Amino acid sequence: MPFMFFSVARSRLFIASLLALSHVADAHLNTLFTSSVSYCAPPESILIQQFDVAYFEYNRSVVFNISAASVLPNVSVSANLFVNVYGMRPINISLDLCTLLHGALCPLPTYNFTGADSVTLPDSINVASALPGIAYKIPDLEAFVQLTLTEVGTGKTRACIQATVSNGWSTHQTAVEWTTGGIALLALISAVGWSYVQPESLPAVRLLDLIYLFQSIAASSLLALNYPIVFRSFALNFAWSLGLFSMSPTSSIQNTINRMRSHTGGDVMGVDSGSAVSLVNRKLSPYNTITLINKLLAPVFFAKSSGTGLDAIENANVLVGGNVATVTQESSNILQAGIPIYTNFIGIATANAFMTIFFISLIFIAIAMGILGLGYLITVALARKSWGKRQQATFEAARIAYPDFARAWGLRVALICVVPVFIFAFYQWTLHDSWAAVLLSVILLLAVLLCIIPPIAFILRPSLFSRWIKDVDTSEATTLMPLTASLRSQRYYYILAIFIAILVKSLVIAFGQAHGMVQTIVILVVEVLLLAILLTLRPFRTRGADVLSTFLSIFRVTGTGLMIAFSESVNLQPIPRVAIGIVIAVIYSVAVVIMFFNTLVNIGLLRLLPWKRNKNVPTDATALSSHQSLEEGKTGPSEKSSQTDSATPASSTVFRRPHNPEPSHTPSTPSSMSPTTTLSRFSEPPTIYTPTTATTTSTLGEQLPHRWSFQHSRPPSASAASHYSGGLSPRWPITPGTTDSEYATPRESWRRSSSAYEHPADRIVN
Repeated sequence: MPFMFFSVARSRLFIASLLALSHVADAHLNTLFTSSVSYCAPPESILIQQFDVAYFEYNRSVVFNISAASVLPNVSVSANLFVNVYGMRPINISLDLCTLLHGALCPLPTYNFTGADSVTLPDSINVASALPGIAYKIPDLEAFVQLTLTEVGTGKTRACIQATVSNGWSTHQTAVEWTTGGIALLALISAVGWSYVQPESLPAVRLLDLIYLFQSIAASSLLALNYPIVFRSFALNFAWSLGLFSMSPTSSIQNTINRMRSHTGGDVMGVDSGSAVSLVNRKLSPYNTITLINKLLAPVFFAKSSGTGLDAIENANVLVGGNVATVTQESSNILQAGIPIYTNFIGIATANAFMTIFFISLIFIAIAMGILGLGYLITVALARKSWGKRQQATFEAARIAYPDFARAWGLRVALICVVPVFIFAFYQWTLHDSWAAVLLSVILLLAVLLCIIPPIAFILRPSLFSRWIKDVDTSEATTLMPLTASLRSQRYYYILAIFIAILVKSLVIAFGQAHGMVQTIVILVVEVLLLAILLTLRPFRTRGADVLSTFLSIFRVTGTGLMIAFSESVNLQPIPRVAIGIVIAVIYSVAVVIMFFNTLVNIGLLRLLPWKRNKNVPTDATALSSHQSLEEGKTGPSEKSSQTDSATPASSTVFRRPHNPEPSHTPSTPSSMSPTTTLSRFSEPPTIYTPTTATTTSTLGEQLPHRWSFQHSRPPSASAASHYSGGLSPRWPITPGTTDSEYATPRESWRRSSSAYEHPADRIVN
């Protein structure tokens, strides 16, 4: 019996797996289905509770699940079925219901209908001829179906229902959100590790660049523009970088915010009805109906006496997944372009946006403080271990340096919070909603400013007041590395340009929600000015950093410039807008891919590749400069000379065979063809016609002492120092005043070097 039980269980598990796989496979079928339903006029004859309809191309079947009721007796109506796809009208059918089914629908019967079934369409109904194949593949399809019932004789609208249509494909993917979050997490882990070892390390610098790129993509969809759904959905993949995560309108955090707002003067009516697909203004995507309604529908189907004509149709909206809503001209829950549509698409009401970011910021700061505190406790605990006491000096230095490390990361946390806090704190002031939300927005804004303004002022003080202050050096301050690590000391004022640009864009996004074209032009001017500053000043320490920042700036300028086409005043047709939206999404995707590979290069993962291992063998040049340069790229002459001067013998970690000593004996009969002729790297190869100079040395004819081959290599002479190039210092210090003339013979040279360096043979004797 137990065997039979487990056999049945395994069979059921197998069948369940097949059903699950078949469900996944069905997701790739060519399908069109309703994604939202709404009343486009106050319901009088028909009430709808559920309206789910799907069409499958492969078998021409229609699957429906409808729950509706006809409540008004003795009403004879005619029907109009209208389909809008990207502003086009492939289907527009008018039917007199009194002529169908032998008059069974005239007058309209009063009954409740609840049913679900699958019906195969007959050959006489050729849907494929009206729907091109691309309708099943293009992501974020912009289409809707409208059914209007008009009373025969009076022309009064008895019912108006709109349902948006989707094919299941979208650029908003959970996998993309997790992937971008994983890239940011990888960059964060590497930044923490590298910044602890070396505060000015490149991964810590690139972390802020990566987060700022994600925030720029998300913020680009907050303007008051008529974005195509395909681009808005793409930008939603980066909403997490602003502290906005997809959640249900009835989630615990949203319910908490609603209760707080309701007790502090906020309006919470209709904030928990569902998502925002059907709340979008009908002039915007995915409806695009303003011109069409003016020319076609309004004169035919809507009478002025009904009070539910053109204005009601333009402003009709519903909430996805909740009860079917009615929105008329007097309704207040219409979602306009910009922040309202963006936040409601992920289940966050417009007035709840700032408070959501407030709570997410508190959680983020608490996590950062907890990790930093835990790191300090681990450092102290390791120092008290037995093996830690043997390295007491190392752990004591780590403990002393940890506060600066923690303050630097506190500054990075504040810099990450700047963009979302600025935008949504300013926007909260325009809503005139809850006084508690406004108060908290002021507190959070001041807290962020107090974290970033003093460091910026301290860094810029020598640059702005260099006439009076000349003894302040901020280049080595560990706590300021998040701002100064990638910049040249002469270009620290570039920080001020970045801060002003972020502030201006935040103000424009928050306070210019009614003027999309003005927002776009101002932000475009700001981005062009930043690009000009980058090209003119080249503020970063390395050429690679300048090139990367310039490319990212070009991407932002291009994307912002193309967004002018989304302005309502331009009145561009839906299909060209969708094409431009796809182009902008591709541009930003390329920028993300570039930053991803840049992250891999910075943390050294590419060095693990098999064909990269042999190429990373350290040399004299790489050993001294690998920890000094911030990026792979060419440095200027001044930077190279400074690196050469700062290199010391102790900094070299290359284990190579020591150089043979170079005697300085000058024979009485010098030969220009001597094999030991000392040449610099700029010298011409010697020939028999080469004149003999004082710098030409040779050991021909001199017998070397026997112990010469056993001694340690002596320091090179001043003439031998010319062999070192590429920013390297000699391995041994050259004593000031020591010249080649002091070593009269090799034996005398050996004797003097033996007095400075103890020979192993002497230890044995002693």
